[in-house]
Amino acid sequence: MPLEREQVKAIILQELPAILEQDADVRQLILRLAQQHFANRGETENRFDRVLEELRRDREEQRRTWDENQRTLKAMQDEANRRWDENQRALKAMQDEANRKWEEQNRKWDENQRALKAAQDEARRTWDENQRALKAAQDEANRKWEEQNRKWDENQRALKAAQDEARRAWDENQRALKAMQDEANRKWDEDHREIMAMIRRMEALDRKYDSTIGALGARWGLYSEQSFRNALRGILTGFFNLEVINVIEYDDTGAVFGRPDQIELDLIIKNGLLIICEIKSSVSKADVYAFERKARWYEQRHARQADRLMIISPMVDARAREAARRLQIDMYSFAEEAGEALSREAERSDRATDADC
Repeated sequence: MPLEREQVKAIILQELPAILEQDADVRQLILRLAQQHFANRGETENRFDRVLEELRRDREEQRRTWDENQRTLKAMQDEANRRWDENQRALKAMQDEANRKWEEQNRKWDENQRALKAAQDEARRTWDENQRALKAAQDEANRKWEEQNRKWDENQRALKAAQDEARRAWDENQRALKAMQDEANRKWDEDHREIMAMIRRMEALDRKYDSTIGALGARWGLYSEQSFRNALRGILTGFFNLEVINVIEYDDTGAVFGRPDQIELDLIIKNGLLIICEIKSSVSKADVYAFERKARWYEQRHARQADRLMIISPMVDARAREAARRLQIDMYSFAEEAGEALSREAERSDRATDADC
């Protein structure tokens, strides 16, 4: 059978290192093939020398450029110094002109001060006339202010009456709003209780679905029968406050199976009630009769009568149901149904006990 390309490649990669170490001809062949794509040592060294020579020439060119730049910089500095001297002379001429103009401004300032004094005297005279006119206006304003105060008091009385009416209407609205809020809260509580009940029903459906899938898994060997029983025991103890006790005893007389054998039962205890229970992924008619014999054997051995016999299994044969009915054994398809029934029975028992007391 011809080898695939990837298989040949894998063989070469695995065997090539050992062949190169042992066979000189193969090493020479690999070197000749590699020279077509990679430079040899001599060519690499020549290339390195050329790079060093280029770096040396670049360094000399940089030094020459530096000297030229230094000469250019010195010429620029000399030109800057010359221009600085010219600017200093021009600045001195400007300062002399500014001093001359300052003296001219001082002269004009004195003239303006004299004119300002005359204007102030005129303004003072005008101020006195305005003060007399302002006093007459203030007197008129005071008269009008008293009139406004009278009208303000009347408006305040009217506003207080309107506020009292608004406060009364507000109180009525608040009472109506509180009644509406109380009604809304009541409806909210009802809706919340209904939603929580729906959630509990959905959770119960999920547990029933899981129980059915677990039973199928145990039936077909995907899960162990013990795992299925433990799951249903967990539902009973976790959701319905029941105590589930797994009892394993030995029948040395052979009363149950006709020969000595191990007996396994589940005991459910709730408020003094004793229920003997069988939890299985599937139940046949023979399983029902075997459970009834085990339960009676337990009652006889411990001298205690069970309040109920119960089988919990999601997969029950029709003949098994008929046999359970004749033997007065309660059958439930899911742990939730059994738990709810036991909880209701325990509550009835508690109420009856309270009534007797």
